[in-house]
Amino acid sequence: MKPQALFNWSSGKDSALALYKILQEDQYEVTTLLTSINQEFQRISMHGVHVSLLEKQAESLGIPLLTMELPKEPSMEEYQQIMSKTMAEIKAQGITHSIFGDIFLEDLRKYREEQLNAIGMKAVFPLWKQNTSHLIHEFLELGFKTIVTCVNGSYLDKSFAGRIIDQKFIDDLPQNVDPCGENGEFHTFTFDGQIFKNPVHFEIGETVKKTYPKPKTTPEEEDEEYVFWFSDLVVK
Repeated sequence: MKPQALFNWSSGKDSALALYKILQEDQYEVTTLLTSINQEFQRISMHGVHVSLLEKQAESLGIPLLTMELPKEPSMEEYQQIMSKTMAEIKAQGITHSIFGDIFLEDLRKYREEQLNAIGMKAVFPLWKQNTSHLIHEFLELGFKTIVTCVNGSYLDKSFAGRIIDQKFIDDLPQNVDPCGENGEFHTFTFDGQIFKNPVHFEIGETVKKTYPKPKTTPEEEDEEYVFWFSDLVVK
């Protein structure tokens, strides 16, 4: 029997490509998708996608969805408590592996591995250390379709939000932006491709600006904000 695995599903392109590769390799039985949700707004953390679209996506993938609800601004301690409880329940179901779409964030990988090792589970990274330019082109060549739901205003302007990723989008990216947005420059929602039974239909709503305070390292620092642009997607 193949080991049972949990897939950490963000709803975006890296998750979709990682899941595609895992299903192609056929070494694990992916029994569950796990997605973190903002409890107050019922949207995917950072991506801003409403849970109703996430559910349509999981339905098309044909894999049961488990959502982990987080407070609006959880402390590290709160996050740890919620995550530990969720993972203990998952392990109790016989799931032994946890799959991620991370590509090259070393600290994040180390954190994930340490947390899983502590409860006797193993982390799997099917996209790890692969060239992100090659990955985004492979993603498109495989026929996947994805839309940008959120952009970090420190890297990209409002016009990038709500765009379908294609070669023109890649060509328009500034040189300091990773083509997969691996440094948090942008986030996406994948709505069609080989792993989907049918496309996920939606309409593009308004693009809204949201700001978040930057943490200070000294009391003397001036107040600064992170700016993000979110393109709202509505179930069609």
